[in-house]
Amino acid sequence: MWALLSTYSWQELRHHPWRSGAAVVAVMLGVALALAVQLINASALAEFGSAVSAVNGQPDLELRARRGALDERWLDRVATHPQVRVASPVLEWQAQAANAQGQQLGVRLVGVDALSVGALAPALMPRNADTADRLDLFAPDAVWLNPAAAQALGADSLRLQSGLRWQAVRVAGHVAAQGGPLVVMDIAALQDLSERLGELSRIDVRLAPGAQAERVLADLALPETVLAQRPEAAGERVSQLSRAYRVNLTVLALVALFTGAFLVFSVLSLSVARRQPQFALLGVLGLSARERLRLVLAESAALGLIGSALGVALGTGLAALALKLLGGDLGGGYFVGVAPPLRWSTSAAVLYGALGVAAALAGGWWPARAAAGLAPAQALKGLGTSQAPSARRQALAPVLMALALLLALAPPVADIPLAAYASVALLLVGGIVALPVAMGWVLDRLAPRVQQRVLPLLAVERSRRQRHTAAVATSGVVASLALSVALTVMVASFRESVTQWLDAVLPAPLYVRSTGNTQDNQHLPPAFVDAVRALPGVAQADALRALPLQLDAARAPVTLLVRPLRADNGNLALPLVGPLVAVPDGAVPVYVSEAMVDLYGAQPGQSLPGLAQAWGHAANFVVAGVWRDYARQQGSIAMDRADFVRLSGDTRVSDLALHLRPGTDEDTVRGALQSLANQQGAQGLLEIASAGEIRAISLRIFDRSFAVTVWLQAVAIGIGLFGVAASFSAQVLARQREFGLLAHLGLTRAQVLRLVALEGLAWTTLGALAGLALGLAVSVVLVHVVNPQSFHWTMDLVLPWARLAALCAAVVLAGTATAWLSGRAAASRDAVQAVKQDW
Repeated sequence: MWALLSTYSWQELRHHPWRSGAAVVAVMLGVALALAVQLINASALAEFGSAVSAVNGQPDLELRARRGALDERWLDRVATHPQVRVASPVLEWQAQAANAQGQQLGVRLVGVDALSVGALAPALMPRNADTADRLDLFAPDAVWLNPAAAQALGADSLRLQSGLRWQAVRVAGHVAAQGGPLVVMDIAALQDLSERLGELSRIDVRLAPGAQAERVLADLALPETVLAQRPEAAGERVSQLSRAYRVNLTVLALVALFTGAFLVFSVLSLSVARRQPQFALLGVLGLSARERLRLVLAESAALGLIGSALGVALGTGLAALALKLLGGDLGGGYFVGVAPPLRWSTSAAVLYGALGVAAALAGGWWPARAAAGLAPAQALKGLGTSQAPSARRQALAPVLMALALLLALAPPVADIPLAAYASVALLLVGGIVALPVAMGWVLDRLAPRVQQRVLPLLAVERSRRQRHTAAVATSGVVASLALSVALTVMVASFRESVTQWLDAVLPAPLYVRSTGNTQDNQHLPPAFVDAVRALPGVAQADALRALPLQLDAARAPVTLLVRPLRADNGNLALPLVGPLVAVPDGAVPVYVSEAMVDLYGAQPGQSLPGLAQAWGHAANFVVAGVWRDYARQQGSIAMDRADFVRLSGDTRVSDLALHLRPGTDEDTVRGALQSLANQQGAQGLLEIASAGEIRAISLRIFDRSFAVTVWLQAVAIGIGLFGVAASFSAQVLARQREFGLLAHLGLTRAQVLRLVALEGLAWTTLGALAGLALGLAVSVVLVHVVNPQSFHWTMDLVLPWARLAALCAAVVLAGTATAWLSGRAAASRDAVQAVKQDW
């Protein structure tokens, strides 16, 4: 076999390097994209885990409040327990920092106790500069920067944000913690700066040797509002939250590899068709059918090996470049600000390299079968072969389709829609298997309509009798077009649903908040809120808040949205899914997102005990409705502000939604707001945005998130069109003697070209229609199964007919043009020379 590869197959590669090179490039791109996505995600996740570990340290337990801040009074009880070796209080806060040059940067403020933090989180232990005093460890105006913050700010003095005011501090040294910009200061100083006296984010606990955590927690008798968890839980929650996005992105990257398999199929089909006489001669000389099969498979494996090796190198380079230029976030928003170094994975490289070889072998299987099934006598005469599909193979299509339907109904596995992915694969395979029958059914009904026209009759009749050949020739474009149609429909459906959702959740024309407000860290001063409500032109200023709630230690926190829920017309200002449910008298109505239904089993009309537990209140919270939330994959709960204030007594405000009086100019109100902020010394600390601006920014982020999808669509369509060219060329070039015979029968060269173009038009039109139908079926699975199971939200199916028609038209035009160009090459031969071997 090696002798044939090094002589016979090598000569084919030398004479047609571009064709083989295209197959290698297709495999290379598929492997490179999939490996790059894997390496970027793995590097970002590892870097995030390292940063979390550095900040959280190595305690045995972390104590956090389920809602809001942890009361500082618990620190004394924990620290004095005989089985607790060290208890270190921590206060975390997001804020803006500014240097003397006015450069602002979002930083993470961490307040620590210098006497205890070194034992649990050495990376957070302040290290004074040479010029600092030892007592700076407890100074209220001293801060310590990690390398990222020091590099970005580079100053000896800073200003830190607290709501709408600046607080001057001085840099006393540094800390060793890696990751994003981090500023460490004394915990009492941070409590004063953030106006959170007596509040903590967490208490890190190191137990005495031999102590059992369960027994210590039982002795402490902590209330249900306090949650004890392992320190590594934070990294695990981010990994779990981003897993669906990472898996879906990897599957999309593998689309290029899937279409690459069809390009290998097309290239080898053309190669085998051109070498039919040579394979026939080898068969006459003693090369068995099994050996011909192994030879073509060896050729496909060689293409796969070369492509995979190049793909691993290219994927590694792409991952390193992306991490350097873009950081670790690929559009999902899970690792924003994380800039990790590349973490090479040999196992990932071997896995995706093996997938590349497997894809090439899968693409070469049918051409190898064609070479093995060659009839030497017919091939030597240039008659080719025509193997009709068996009845057993035809019966396989409905079986695959039925199995795909059953898998689409299966639940996810560990929040990953594995069955749905298998359903999509079976739909594609089943649809391609059904192509000969479907094409035959259409052509049988088209044939009577062209009986009076010679060239259309010849084109349709040959397509009818060679329906299996036509199906094989167009299978590549059917697969690539189906995937492109499915991705186009999914993205269009998601975008339209997001647009409608934004219109529902942004009822006010203007929104105001403190700069950098995340996780309810920054609040607007009450005096500022009152002044805004008194501005001319402001009819109403709705107070908004978004607070994290830790309902389950194993999951990411859900978000409690506090806002006035009833609009002026009495309607609920939420994009509801399903009808509202009346709640019992005395119960507090809440409205949960679809993710809460999937992750926590929240159902309309039922109580939400997890919320009551996090609240520490005897109130009966009842789900009054389910709404659609595309911003919070981990789940959200909407509560009317009046109920929130009544139960908590907390009147703080983080955002304002401003409703303007009729005829009021938005720019005028903007100017008044900015003047009001400047009067209070809050220059650069107030964000003002219109609903239109927020909508445009959100849709721009959406488009950026799905930019990789659009690129993959272009790759799939390009590979599919090249597959049409190669497949149809294989069929046309193998019919040179047939064209010579037609010339002898009186057909002119122009008529032969028209005949070939009509065949190409018929084949690619049927292939485009099949790809469109199959793509629509796949899109239903993506929209109604994959997305809800991956991200726990639903969307409406939207069919962008103009874009779908353009895709199909491009395929038909390209296929017809390819057939015509291939026909020119074949028809250019002299008619006598074409049939001289038949004399």
